[in-house]
Amino acid sequence: MPDKFIIQGGKRLEGIVEISGYKNSAGACLVAALLTDEEVIVDNLPLVEDILNLIEILKSMGVEVDFVDQRKVKIKARNLDPQKMDFEKIPKTRISVLLIGGLLSRFKKFKIPHPGGDRIGVRPITTHLEALRKLGTNIENENEFYFFEAKNLEGKEIVLKEFSVTATENLMLAAVKTPGKTIIKGAAAEPQVQDLGFMLKKMGARIAGLGTHTILILGVEKLKGTFHKICPDPLEAGTFIAAGAVTPGRIEVKNIIPEHLDIFFDKLEEIGVDFEKGKNFVRVGDLSQDLKATRVQAFPYPGFPTDLLPITVPILTQAKGKSLIHDPLYENRFNYVQELKKMGADIEIVDPHRTFIYGKTPLHGVRIGSWDIRAGASLIIAALLAKGQTVIEGIYQIDRGYEKIDTKLQKLGADIKRISA
Repeated sequence: MPDKFIIQGGKRLEGIVEISGYKNSAGACLVAALLTDEEVIVDNLPLVEDILNLIEILKSMGVEVDFVDQRKVKIKARNLDPQKMDFEKIPKTRISVLLIGGLLSRFKKFKIPHPGGDRIGVRPITTHLEALRKLGTNIENENEFYFFEAKNLEGKEIVLKEFSVTATENLMLAAVKTPGKTIIKGAAAEPQVQDLGFMLKKMGARIAGLGTHTILILGVEKLKGTFHKICPDPLEAGTFIAAGAVTPGRIEVKNIIPEHLDIFFDKLEEIGVDFEKGKNFVRVGDLSQDLKATRVQAFPYPGFPTDLLPITVPILTQAKGKSLIHDPLYENRFNYVQELKKMGADIEIVDPHRTFIYGKTPLHGVRIGSWDIRAGASLIIAALLAKGQTVIEGIYQIDRGYEKIDTKLQKLGADIKRISA
């Protein structure tokens, strides 16, 4: 029997919670360490399933990965060999797709299984493959494997067909050691893309345009070792901010970069959530009785993050009127809505990309299940708000993206217990 959470709702939350390193940044930066045979130190790693799984994949290829502190690793990729890759671990995490760009910088030929990840809809890597082909990579897809052969990579102007974070990162990883000038138009600008770029520049890469939708890369022959500290996780921050917004009490969410959440804060203000921003923290107050309905649509950064849409829904169940959530990217993002409806939420799925939330509605505890990382976080927030006991099953998905979320909530006063198999 898988692990589950048992949560008694309605408890007062008080205190300080410190945000961990950003999982989506950490994965890309671990792969960046493969681009040199010199020592790389990566600090502030989140100890979550996706990152620990990626570390095991690196080790399986002969990479030396040693923890020198609780969240700090020393990496030496001098003996990297993709033929030794543990293929069974690749489908367990979406981050593994970034190995493509990392390996292209050092090897002419290799193969990799289809990557895994959340069950939130069709997530093809067509954009990745088309971009890498333009750099000069031959790619074949056979028997659940991608086969890559890089004969004469050369910098090109590449226009991405979507603002894909991982496609942008893959192209950056492949291009930094590719001869010539690579221009990425339609590049993603998210914090994790910027963090990867900052690390690559420390290693000697020549990159301009980070944080914009056009990135310029001039290829270099060699990269060096470096030290890099992963940026704090804006999605974990958003989750705890939402938890503070729907419960009695006042909490401080510490170790954040507020500008990474600008549009999220704008929406919370529009809804009527009581919060106060500081230089690297935000304080969130008691659940307001006068929350207002609103419309929230996911957009590429600096727009509203798609991963914070599920986090916002429990707040909107307590807002008066009809709210609209629109996620144009993933057609199965709303799988968690059925679970919220079991708790008493009045939600209508209009189509695979849009949903209406009618409030204000009381929520009550029931037995529910998590489909993906952010869906699981949404259900935890709803359970903290709900009256009575909620049982959340399938919490492995939550553990993939949140480091000991139950322990952090317990320290704030939440009544949440992990029941292990």
